Amino acid sequence: MDSELDLIKKIEAYLFQELSEKEKLNFEDLRSTNPALDNKVVEHLNFLKNIKAYGEKKALKSQMDQIHAGLNLNDITHSVTETSSTIIDFWRRYKNNLAIAASVAIICTIITLLSTGQFNPNSHNTNYSALKRDMENIKKSQNALIRGYDVTSPNTKNNSQSQFGGSGFALTNTGYFVTNYHVVEGADSVYIQNNKGQSFKVNIIYIDPTYDIAILGIADSTFTKLAPLPYTFKKSVSDLGEEVYTIGYPRDEVVYGKGYLSSATGYGGDSTAYQVSIPVNPGNSGGPLLDNRGNVIGLIKGKQTQTDGAAFAIKSNFILQSVDNIPQDSLKTKLTITKQNNLAGLSRTQQIKKIEDFIFMIKVYNRD
Repeated sequence: MDSELDLIKKIEAYLFQELSEKEKLNFEDLRSTNPALDNKVVEHLNFLKNIKAYGEKKALKSQMDQIHAGLNLNDITHSVTETSSTIIDFWRRYKNNLAIAASVAIICTIITLLSTGQFNPNSHNTNYSALKRDMENIKKSQNALIRGYDVTSPNTKNNSQSQFGGSGFALTNTGYFVTNYHVVEGADSVYIQNNKGQSFKVNIIYIDPTYDIAILGIADSTFTKLAPLPYTFKKSVSDLGEEVYTIGYPRDEVVYGKGYLSSATGYGGDSTAYQVSIPVNPGNSGGPLLDNRGNVIGLIKGKQTQTDGAAFAIKSNFILQSVDNIPQDSLKTKLTITKQNNLAGLSRTQQIKKIEDFIFMIKVYNRD
């Protein structure tokens, strides 16, 4: 096992193309099968880029200082107090130096903004903190994993309605479901829709804003009991590099995404969440995060907008904690979490076929 220093040296030799062709191929094979190593290579590459940007900024600043030192301030002061023709002569004399100085100053400013992350032409200058704030007003959110479109609620005559959506999944086969709190926050009414297009009204029976969890209970007489749940909820912590996948509704049909667990903590070291390298889009919020054996290990909640593939999921033991905290008098029927897993040993396609019936689109109706 290489030490941390040896590993960094090997990564740098790879990035600087100092390895032989055989060593390079061996390293790339190892990187493709070791997500933790791949993540470390990406992190070190970003570190080197930041160092390079800082060096370029210092060099440009030094160049700008040299140009400024070459300007004769006394001549400039004297020239600008003379006639307009003298000013024109001054401009003709110094325009090249002034243009270079201005250009260097602009470039220095841009490099400073880029190196500090304050300017990015491909971003809205938001991060996960902004995502949390926008959860208080889902309609205006650009980063929360929800999607919005205008509808007219069937339960009101008011034509000015807004509908927001996310994902959710069954906690039991008797009509209890879990999603994110930010998906249903401030809702006038909430519906779930299955993969057959059938919609059912639900009530919000428990919320935990701290962990961004909401428990829903069926409130529709047309709902029929589901088949026994095929998945279980994992109580222990999952391993770094473990393959994971999610199923949700970023579109009007169910969508599958796969990846791996890239960190045991969420954004800013949040110990209640995982970071996963997995593609998620608006609408995935509230979907399950599962491992290869079909255990639910988390609840998708958001993503980091400035980093590709950096999504976050609440750890499953906090879902179970929320279930335990529900007042019993608020439940119409007993809420019992199954302990029997029917997905272990199945192929991924077989697992998905068994899970699809338990994943729901969440529809939220709010009055404007």
